[in-house]
Amino acid sequence: MKQSRDMKYFAASAHVSKWRLEVDCPIYPPIQFPTPGWRFKMKAASLPGRLVRSSQVCSSANVFRAFPRQRHGLQASARHSSTISDPPVAAPRIDFAQMSRNPDARQLHGRVVPASPSYFTGLPQFMDNLLELQTLLRKNETLPVVKPGQAPRVAWQTLESYRVTIGEHVRTSKYQKIIQILNRLNHIHPTLKTPEVIAAIEAHRRTIDPFSNKAKPITIDKFGRALGVGRRKSSTARAWLVEGNGEVLVNGKTLVEAFSRVHDRESAIWALKATERIDKYNVWALVEGGGTTGQAEALTLGVTKALLAHEPLLKPALRRAGCVTRDPRKVERKKTGHVKARKMPAWVKR
Repeated sequence: MKQSRDMKYFAASAHVSKWRLEVDCPIYPPIQFPTPGWRFKMKAASLPGRLVRSSQVCSSANVFRAFPRQRHGLQASARHSSTISDPPVAAPRIDFAQMSRNPDARQLHGRVVPASPSYFTGLPQFMDNLLELQTLLRKNETLPVVKPGQAPRVAWQTLESYRVTIGEHVRTSKYQKIIQILNRLNHIHPTLKTPEVIAAIEAHRRTIDPFSNKAKPITIDKFGRALGVGRRKSSTARAWLVEGNGEVLVNGKTLVEAFSRVHDRESAIWALKATERIDKYNVWALVEGGGTTGQAEALTLGVTKALLAHEPLLKPALRRAGCVTRDPRKVERKKTGHVKARKMPAWVKR
């Protein structure tokens, strides 16, 4: 410790506890000695006489019991305590005992209570709906279910429509939780569904069911023609099929003039060739868009649809030949940094 002129005004009060010794000084910060049993040692000759006498008094055990330990900053001085008023009260304390004795006092302490505990979440309407469906699923999770392919097809409400219904901006990941529960409820056996389950499914069902829409059947006009439309990539083909001797015209040209490749010619009339009907029908077609391969395969689907209008029983044979299902493949886009859609530049080591 360094001697200074202020040492003669030093009024030391030592506080000894189980783990530390503190020397509190109004000028210098408190000195803490965390080591147990540490003792402050200093030559008495180097200290003023007043400090030596005060340290002797403070070293007495009675002094430690007489003067309790004080914390600076927690107690205000007497000079400032008179100017500080009582802290303000945010709200008066409710006396529930008085309210029980006086029923009219309840009206003086009325508070707005939320209609649902989910009010304190970010999405109260969504949380109420989710908790209701989870409770309903727990009640009916032991009921028998049907196989995945035998469950009734249901078109659920879209995310945008659901947001408008509840008036909250629900994320896609949160809405998927509701859809998963609804799909599980929908797999319950139809004969065992409770009225609550049926009501929950109907509440989230889309107003217009897209699965109930069926394609309009192809009809034969008064001239005996059936129109079939087919598409492949960016090509579109419209084919009129009528009973005849096997003549084929594509955009006013013969099959040889329209398609130079033999493979494209076979693709155009593959439905007639697979069912051995080449010499029984005439084809008049209009094709547009894309290349020759796309136009030929689009014509395959168009001729197939027109042929099914004349002979619906040929559908199994045409399906085995691969003529009924449309090819959904499209040209893959070119990527940045690639030469083409998937081709990349040659790697050079140096």
